[in-house]
Amino acid sequence: MTCCMLALSVLVVVAAGPAYVRLLPQDCHEIYRGGINRSGVYTIYPSDNSPVQVYCEIGCSEDSVQGWTVIQRRIDGSVNFYRSWEQYKNGFGNKSGEYWLGLENLYKMTHNKLYELQVDLVDNDEAKASTLYTTFSVGGGSNYVLQVGGFVDKGAGDSLSYHSGQRFSTYDNEQNPYGCARSYFSGFWFNACHYANPNGIYLGRQDSTYFAIGNVWYTWRGYEYGLKSITMKIRPVS
Repeated sequence: MTCCMLALSVLVVVAAGPAYVRLLPQDCHEIYRGGINRSGVYTIYPSDNSPVQVYCEIGCSEDSVQGWTVIQRRIDGSVNFYRSWEQYKNGFGNKSGEYWLGLENLYKMTHNKLYELQVDLVDNDEAKASTLYTTFSVGGGSNYVLQVGGFVDKGAGDSLSYHSGQRFSTYDNEQNPYGCARSYFSGFWFNACHYANPNGIYLGRQDSTYFAIGNVWYTWRGYEYGLKSITMKIRPVS
């Protein structure tokens, strides 16, 4: 049976009694398990019964865990990512294009299940590279602390481990002593300040005029190269 044929089955959870169907998918993996085998915008329920729209990457491969939930995407500069704390908390953008899923949604998802994170990068010559982290979570409370680990290099290098353990910052809620969000026109888990700035200004090119303010991934193209595309996506650990 191929993976596409498998994806047509309905998610059935076997309990102590009769089998039942989970009607409210928590993430894109559960969307896939519920019978969807095509990428697109779908509704998930990170917790309770509150619906959240996301872009699901769903392909046909022999991978045992299909269905990536896209939590951040930059592809054309159409959405401004220099946003307030409240907007980063709740999410913003266009789920068919550029968007940020929201810190509260990330906390709810990663609080309930173990996830891994992949970051996909494309430069302006259409070269591609990725990085995988086998553990990913976002804490709750008022800080939304990032935890990543288990770096696996898929060509892009490790620009995110430096940010692990850091609180999220925006221009109106700096949670590190260096003013990184205002200095680098972004909201992110800044340290002092960054090796990765995926929410920085969309340059779409190399620009040596302004240092490190763009949507950069230092270990792949350096601080002065604004990438054409950055996608951050998560899926349950197999």
